[in-house]
Amino acid sequence: MPASPLPTAAPAAAGFRADLGERFDAGVRSGLLRDLHAVVVARNGRVVLERYLDGDDEAWGRPLGPVAHGPDTLHDLRSVTKSVVCGLLYGIALARGLVPPPETPLRHAFPEVAALADPDRAGLRIVHALTMTLGLAWDESLPYTDPKNSEIAMEAAPDRLAFVLTQPLVHPPGTVWTYGGGATALVGAIIARGTGQPLEDFARAALFAPLGIARVEWHAGRDGVASAASGLRLTARDLVRIGELLNARGRGPDGTEIIPAALVDAALAPAATVEPGLDYGRGWFLAAAPVPALGGGPWPWTGGFGNGGQRLFVMPEAGVSAAIFSGAYDAPDAWVTPTRIWREIVLANLVEA
Repeated sequence: MPASPLPTAAPAAAGFRADLGERFDAGVRSGLLRDLHAVVVARNGRVVLERYLDGDDEAWGRPLGPVAHGPDTLHDLRSVTKSVVCGLLYGIALARGLVPPPETPLRHAFPEVAALADPDRAGLRIVHALTMTLGLAWDESLPYTDPKNSEIAMEAAPDRLAFVLTQPLVHPPGTVWTYGGGATALVGAIIARGTGQPLEDFARAALFAPLGIARVEWHAGRDGVASAASGLRLTARDLVRIGELLNARGRGPDGTEIIPAALVDAALAPAATVEPGLDYGRGWFLAAAPVPALGGGPWPWTGGFGNGGQRLFVMPEAGVSAAIFSGAYDAPDAWVTPTRIWREIVLANLVEA
């Protein structure tokens, strides 16, 4: 059954400047907002800005050529997938008693990996995978076309889980944040083992269906296992539904609890420092920004970040969420356009708290 569309509202009726759309369009025409495929902004469950732009696209690195993006177009989330897996699906499974709690040692979750019997690795716990603080060597700074990139090497390995868990231990667990899809691959496997379902099947039943999300694709590796780190494809409208779930502290559009509020709070609690002014929780980036309509600030926001400029921004205090899709894959400045949209189009044009 297709999902019912989110209701819409004129920007002024939702506390934005009336010319919000015109300001966004001017940014595109000026060339300051580049490589965009889709932008959907909602406040308190109502869409106030929705734009789609044609452009070349990819599906997990496979060129799709020119795509006329629209409300029903599925798009790579890339690493926003990590936020969905670690920040939501693990919490839902935990609330149902299907997965071990965060403090469980990884040797209990993966008893078949002999390296975890090493006393030096005894401190590795599920929470370290959730927060990317495993302390294991990992390097995704290389292009994703380079076989030496750790995530690409993981996908090429005979056993991706053993590949991750046997990497050299370079920091005490829980002390240093290191970006890595291997950590999320572990979480995805824990969810699949605990629920007895492929990750994508559990996601459809436990998260997507209750949100009214009917169309989903999930890229899988050569072994047929869905990529927990980067494989999810959704529409921009449906990504905003996930943002609205965070704003509602785990309740769906009909008020039904999908994930307990306490576990949403746990996912959004700072667990590691990425850089000054940017923290990380369980799959989510955490920072703050000024909002004139809220008295300045800065006010906390949450973000899911994906290669190429894919973003989900959420600011619960303002009831705002923004889904952004872009085609700047592997570009070092891909962060610029979505950051400008969030700060200069969305937050700067709120006029009512």
